Amino acid sequence: MKATFIRLLVIVTFLGSAETLLATSSSTYWTSMTLDIQSYKVFHITYDSYFTTFRKTANGAGDFPTDVGLTIGVLPFQKVQMEIGFDLFEPSDYPLFLNAKIGAPENVLFKNSPALQIGMINVGTKSDVTNQNTIYGVIGKSIPQIGRISVGPYFGNDAVLRDSKGNKANKGFMIGYDRAFYPVKDGSFNRFVICGDYATGNNALGGGGFGLYTYFTKDIDLLTGPVWFNDEGVNGHWKWTIQLDVNLPKLP
Repeated sequence: MKATFIRLLVIVTFLGSAETLLATSSSTYWTSMTLDIQSYKVFHITYDSYFTTFRKTANGAGDFPTDVGLTIGVLPFQKVQMEIGFDLFEPSDYPLFLNAKIGAPENVLFKNSPALQIGMINVGTKSDVTNQNTIYGVIGKSIPQIGRISVGPYFGNDAVLRDSKGNKANKGFMIGYDRAFYPVKDGSFNRFVICGDYATGNNALGGGGFGLYTYFTKDIDLLTGPVWFNDEGVNGHWKWTIQLDVNLPKLP
């Protein structure tokens, strides 16, 4: 198992250096800081929109491209899990991105062990334009009566991750939190999840928000809430997000 884990880490590092990769991996809200990794052979479809509210066009109104993504878990192991995926951001000049993440869930490495992960996001298809080449780590734990907390560093391509003045801003930390409540009668899932996250850095990743997941079934949910940014010269004014997530039936 140890040798398999090392080989997969090498694969992730190699993919992170390619020019054809990125996407939104499993996430809490705005960032990829979460304990979750997509389940083996289960496809996850996401539809994310970010738009300005109560702002006239002449005063900085502007939406992000809509993100339509697909992610799937690819490892059948309990102690080591991995997901890969792709996203299409439209309208944009270079819409296709991929992502990957590998790690160990909570309580599998040793008793009460935290979740440990390494992943890659924001490696696009245009050199020094969309290839942020961001590698990040996650350490996280579920705390009874409080919720799930995760934190980790990130490091990306300093040719792309810059502030609005052109200064390098390619590293920082991310933190995420979520807590589920109001279980359905049979206890199979919780109807609501409150969540929030934040990334340091005056770059395209820097910022955060908080919101509410509403689960219609255990496999279909809708997330909504505000997102703000550390450097409005990079991402513009704060926006409202609506995110639809659907898990498809597990492949045979």
